[in-house]
Amino acid sequence: MLIHPWDAPRDDAEWQRWLTTHDFGQLAVNGPPGEPPYVQPLHFAYDAEHGEAVTHLARPNPLWHAVEANPVVLLSVVDDYVYVPGPWQAEPGTPPEHGVPTSLYASVQLRCHAHVVDDPAQKAALLNRQVGHFQPEGGSAHAAAGEAPYGRLLSGIRGLRLEVTGVRAKFKYAGKRSETVRERIAAGLADRDGVRDAEARAHVLRRQPA
Repeated sequence: MLIHPWDAPRDDAEWQRWLTTHDFGQLAVNGPPGEPPYVQPLHFAYDAEHGEAVTHLARPNPLWHAVEANPVVLLSVVDDYVYVPGPWQAEPGTPPEHGVPTSLYASVQLRCHAHVVDDPAQKAALLNRQVGHFQPEGGSAHAAAGEAPYGRLLSGIRGLRLEVTGVRAKFKYAGKRSETVRERIAAGLADRDGVRDAEARAHVLRRQPA
């Protein structure tokens, strides 16, 4: 992923905050020689304090063999993406039809060392961490090994602790454009008011050049 200086996060806190509310991504794992990588969509819970993400998958998932063969994996998250029409990007003095269309988006890629969790008690603890992230209000029973209602289901899954060893993050929101163009893009997104337009507009307004 190409990251220009104007698209780079201001600090680690920027991408870490973003991950707390963008918790669905794709886990890429090296496939067998000559084969493409395995790519698994999944929910996860990122834990900045411990530098890891936790998740789980069904035991029959073919990804497990690949993880055990090579635990170096990539968790990729992309969201808040929109299409920007060319005329919105035309700089002052340039004909609107000469503006270059583009995409705006946020992306975080976590390089991780995957730790497979098979111990029933540890799996239960991992599940409780994940559910606690998605359901802070509660409403679901606590998972515990050997106890109803989830204890007997633990054998059907395997847990994953994804220890983060590297991060590449990008917030591509017209950072190199003039103030006039950024204001035009923000106004266009507000008027269009389509899917993800409000989120992208907030990034455009928030990430004003220093």
